[in-house]
Amino acid sequence: MSDSIGETAEMVARATASQFDASRFDIIRIPYINSVQQIEETIREAAKHQSLICHTIVSPNLREALLSHAQQHAIPTVDIMGPMMNAVEKLSNLEPKMKPGLIHKLDQEYFKRVEAVEFAVKYDDGKNPWGFLKADIVIVGVSRTSKTPLSMYLAHKKLKVANLPLVPEVPPPEELFQVPAQRVVGLVIDPFKLNSIRSERLKVMGLGVDASYANLERISEELEYARAIMRKIHCPIIDVSNKAIEETANRILEIAQKNAQQQK
Repeated sequence: MSDSIGETAEMVARATASQFDASRFDIIRIPYINSVQQIEETIREAAKHQSLICHTIVSPNLREALLSHAQQHAIPTVDIMGPMMNAVEKLSNLEPKMKPGLIHKLDQEYFKRVEAVEFAVKYDDGKNPWGFLKADIVIVGVSRTSKTPLSMYLAHKKLKVANLPLVPEVPPPEELFQVPAQRVVGLVIDPFKLNSIRSERLKVMGLGVDASYANLERISEELEYARAIMRKIHCPIIDVSNKAIEETANRILEIAQKNAQQQK
């Protein structure tokens, strides 16, 4: 029995039964106990058979009702979580929340984060424009404006982010213009700052810093092109020149939260 899903109690019951002749036992999971009436009905049914109740009920009122009614019918009970919670409470001097299903909420948060990270990898650098239509946020900007690190950072905040580099010679895919403007974020940067970043990148790659990639005139051309695309979309624009990734990410999170509120 459980006031949540009941997986833990069932797992313990099955592990225990496996130490005996498991085929001699019927294990019945009764989840989502939320009333004394449910407990009474369950125990009346259990009393018709040779039964043992193991439970992970955390609600104090329901736990008390379970123990009381089980004793009345001489049905043994095993409290799976109670002793552990008592021990941790004594050790830590903290009080348990006594809310059912918290572990599953944590699991859901974890899987949302994993899904968002996988999404960011799949739709990084404009790999598949179809991802734009499924993204919470689409980040656009010229090369080396931290689009990929931002996408990954935001993924760990459970936001599905796709990103697209804007290059004058490569027209943006039509899907970009199908995304609502408030779900697109444009990144711009000071050309001299970008020149410094790209020059360092070329050094790391073992290439000459005089390549057009780090040329100021070329950078200015790219930035003007990017701004023109952003103006066409009418999307929010963030200047990342003197911002840490965390600062830019927080601004994007604010935009995403505002979008979510408007959709409600």
